[in-house]
Amino acid sequence: MADKLKLEMVTPYKRVLTEEVDEITAPGFVGELGLLPGHTPLLTTLKVGELTYKKGNEQFHVAVNWGYLEVTDDAVTVLVDTAEKADEIDLKRAEAALGRAEDALKTLADEDKNFKVMEAALARALIRIQVAGKK
Repeated sequence: MADKLKLEMVTPYKRVLTEEVDEITAPGFVGELGLLPGHTPLLTTLKVGELTYKKGNEQFHVAVNWGYLEVTDDAVTVLVDTAEKADEIDLKRAEAALGRAEDALKTLADEDKNFKVMEAALARALIRIQVAGKK
């Protein structure tokens, strides 16, 4: 058993990171998922949320948007639509997106096809703001 996990995070546009880490916490679709070296192989879906990882005494935060996480032989591969490290998030842009989503949701009925789209936009904006606060 290794004493580290190899974390690789990829979006359709770029490789976000490749790191040797001690611990990972991810926003699983049915709940938060904690990973340590020696974890059983696993494939699961991720929801919009905050993925954190630890290297020594440092903790790092990443806002992720829907995807998959696979654990095999102390390697964790995260494939997500988007991923932004805390220090890469433009807080003003995230706050503007939050405002637009809130305004749109005030005018849309629950049955409107755009309601779910705006709900998802609201969730993404909230997570980006939360993660940006942890720079």
